[in-house]
Amino acid sequence: MGIAASLLLIAAGAILRWAVTTNTSGIDLHVVGIILLIIGIIGLVLALFAWFGWWEWRPWMRSRTVYRDQGPTYDERGRRIS
Repeated sequence: MGIAASLLLIAAGAILRWAVTTNTSGIDLHVVGIILLIIGIIGLVLALFAWFGWWEWRPWMRSRTVYRDQGPTYDERGRRIS
């Protein structure tokens, strides 16, 4: 589920929860609205984690470049120069 689908579920759930005033028999539209809101919020949180994990945008965990030297150099006889 992407960000757009999550926002759509949140909007539909909010409409069913707070804007619909019709009473139906057999199904409670307010409960359906709450369920859609919860599913949409969970989907949005998971989509945001996936999005930021994909791009590795974590300013608090920036990877630092570690430069290592080539190691000691040796001459033609195998003696260490440096």
